[in-house]
Amino acid sequence: MSRAQAESVIKNIIREIAQECASKGQAVSETLVAFMVKAVVLDPANEFNVDRTLTKDDVQKLIKICVDHLLDTRSPALDTVKMQVYFDMNYTSRADFLDEHRRVLEQRLTPVIREITDSRARTREELESLYRKIVSAVLLRSGLGSPTDIAVVREATAALQSVFPQTELGTFMSLVKRDKERQLVELTQIVTGIRLFNKECGKGGEGIDDLPAILNEAVPATTQNVDTAIQRSCDVAFKYTALIERIMAGEVTEGPSVKALKESLINIRQHESFLRIILNDVISCAQQVEMLEAQLGSRLEQLQATVQSKTAVPTAQVYPQFINLAHIWSGFQDEMVLLSVLSNILASLDPFTKGHKDVFTAEMMVPFLEGLHVRSDEERIRETTGDEHRVQPSDFKRVEWLFPETTKNFERLPLQYRGYCGWALVRFDRLLLPGNPDIGVLRYNDRYYVFSSKEAAYEFASDPNRYIQHVAECAKISPELIQLLELHAQFATITPYTQGKDQGQMIEKPITKCDMGVQTEVHPIESNIVKSYEWNEWELRRKAIKLTNLRNKVTHSMQTNLSNLRRDNVTQVYLPKDTASQTKTDSFSNVPKPQTFLAGLRGGQTKTTVMTKVDLTLDVDQT
Repeated sequence: MSRAQAESVIKNIIREIAQECASKGQAVSETLVAFMVKAVVLDPANEFNVDRTLTKDDVQKLIKICVDHLLDTRSPALDTVKMQVYFDMNYTSRADFLDEHRRVLEQRLTPVIREITDSRARTREELESLYRKIVSAVLLRSGLGSPTDIAVVREATAALQSVFPQTELGTFMSLVKRDKERQLVELTQIVTGIRLFNKECGKGGEGIDDLPAILNEAVPATTQNVDTAIQRSCDVAFKYTALIERIMAGEVTEGPSVKALKESLINIRQHESFLRIILNDVISCAQQVEMLEAQLGSRLEQLQATVQSKTAVPTAQVYPQFINLAHIWSGFQDEMVLLSVLSNILASLDPFTKGHKDVFTAEMMVPFLEGLHVRSDEERIRETTGDEHRVQPSDFKRVEWLFPETTKNFERLPLQYRGYCGWALVRFDRLLLPGNPDIGVLRYNDRYYVFSSKEAAYEFASDPNRYIQHVAECAKISPELIQLLELHAQFATITPYTQGKDQGQMIEKPITKCDMGVQTEVHPIESNIVKSYEWNEWELRRKAIKLTNLRNKVTHSMQTNLSNLRRDNVTQVYLPKDTASQTKTDSFSNVPKPQTFLAGLRGGQTKTTVMTKVDLTLDVDQT
């Protein structure tokens, strides 16, 4: 089966599963269905072989299992998968967030900019309308006030007129489209800088929000919200871990399902992981805001020193400072957008954890945790810190151990399984226990592994390949672990028809396709066309002879009082008509057709035959 055929089959399966779920009242996205199809195929319990073509029965079995999983609304594993799908589809890097925001902004501005650059205004009213459009475009691009607010429009118009008066519209109209767009961007930055400086001086700033003050309140509030959410998730994870350990030790005979508790623990740990990613971005926002505030204060001081109370300042000195001021303010706007996006993602992640929280409520957990000390991750690490818990490298010959005091940038090592103990995942069937790097970090095949105890480290190091393979088998049973433990490299060869090979991405974003057409001008840059170019050598010679003859000519001119400032006269004549004449006529002549008659061939009264030839041809005159 070719790649195209395989993709077509997979798409049909995904579409059929989505329709089946929709018919049963559960709307699911195709991305979630695609993830579930992979998860079901990977699970060895379902007995699917990815190396052979699926039969009809296999397809029906796959659809049934996927639909059953997707309709299980009380499954913590499904909530984890949904959370991972949502996060992968909505979260990206800081630079990508801002690039997408700017792209959307430019796309919304495109109709306004096109009206300005394509304008062919000639009359006074048309030029005034064009100038108003430029003011609106400047306001929309800068984001400082609404174009429908009269006070904002007046202030922006005054700032624009000081830089670009209406008398300059003629020069603007003569520019090519690309230069017009570039000048509009530059005008926006200069006008933005002027309005911000006027706001600082107390002479304007209508409709401009105090972004530094807003961010100084919003960033700490968002940081506190994320910290609170992380602490809540950690508390729940600690309780789940302690209860699972108690049940597995046999101290609790009748209690909640261990499988459900482990799936809930995976869910809450994944939630904690995503929250820490958001927290790092919020901290980056705080650092960026602090740097922008310092730059803003320094730039305003320089502008004050440059302008002071002068009536006129050279544009070469002040315009670059206004442009730089606009760039700084654009940085504040970017931080506002980024903080808003992160807050939305933070609020959207919480519903994915409500399923198991509603099942394992605090009241329900109290009897099972009674008399049990719930240890946090920090306490577990402290309990296993010390020389008596540290691995002795001399006990091993084939593996390498790393320690904080002997390894540079030890805290930056890319730990496998996101810092969880691989031995515990295998020994206790997908139980997530945090590893302690102080015990020793195992370096194996250029990968780094940490463990929850010294005994775990020794057993794992005795046969690393077996444990690594068993962790992969655990991930097949609970596919949500692939994303949580960052096992994408191990499962890259299991999905032969994947479209993306990005490491760290379990969910592949759909490729959006559309039909597009592009039309360009014949000569977009008119200034590069040489009008006097000639390819014909004889034409060049003719021009050379003409110029040579002109050297011997003298031009005379005169002017009288009566001809001074005389208007140009125009005359009009009738052009000659197109006529035709015919001088040749067609004629012909006709001659008689020759005719003869032969007599006497049949014989007669005489014994001899005498033939007589008679000429019957008419004369020319008789025809």
